[in-house]
Amino acid sequence: MSLAGLEAPRRPLGARLLDLLVWGGLALALLISTAPVDLGKLPLLFVNSGNIQEFSHDLLRPDFEHWRLYAAQMWLTVQIALWGTALAVLLAIPLGLLCARNIAPLWIQQPMRLLINLLRSVPDLVLGIIFIVAVGLGPFSGVMALAVNTGAVLAKLFSEAVEAIDPGPVEGVRATGATRLQEIVWGVIPQVGPHWTSYALYRFESNARSATVLGLIGAGGIGQTLFDSINGFQYRQTSAICVVIVIAVTLIDLLSQAMRQRLI
Repeated sequence: MSLAGLEAPRRPLGARLLDLLVWGGLALALLISTAPVDLGKLPLLFVNSGNIQEFSHDLLRPDFEHWRLYAAQMWLTVQIALWGTALAVLLAIPLGLLCARNIAPLWIQQPMRLLINLLRSVPDLVLGIIFIVAVGLGPFSGVMALAVNTGAVLAKLFSEAVEAIDPGPVEGVRATGATRLQEIVWGVIPQVGPHWTSYALYRFESNARSATVLGLIGAGGIGQTLFDSINGFQYRQTSAICVVIVIAVTLIDLLSQAMRQRLI
């Protein structure tokens, strides 16, 4: 059969107008945002290329004289991320179940949703400052900041995974006369366990980077060492620290990928 005389299906006029509105609105937003984000300074990247070359001269010659210190501080950062993620998972499991529509009644589910939305909206740095004020400078403040923020994020992801489960196994467990808790343990958790583990691993990767940033405000780890080197204009040391961070984050990413592959 010849396809020469066939015409491509045409989308309804309403759908095309909606596409035009969405993409046209996005283009308009980009145009309006040109001045507020100082996009006009783009040519300065080339006009001030001499400054960039001078700055890059030291960055391209990393100084690993204190590599043991950098490695120790990076390991501390990983420990902060590890504990922050572990506590976040412990917080997210009950919150995620209470936020799921097919598990908790509406009068519990909606307030819990509002709570995790509130916690997710507060940046890590703000939470870090709050905990620094409460318990002082040090890694514990970073751990708690990551635990609260990540716990809220994971709770949302966990609840969505629970809402997408197959109700059949839960009904089968219920038919045996099981309690509500037993329904969750034997009917819900086995279905969402791999998804929950994968989400937690993704957040651990992210927290390894977030813990570095938290070090800038005194929450311990490699970020604090990085901040000190930048303030001292020791750009060769700054470059070495960045190399250590890149290597550590890459290794964490490879480890996380390997663990997720075992879940498939």
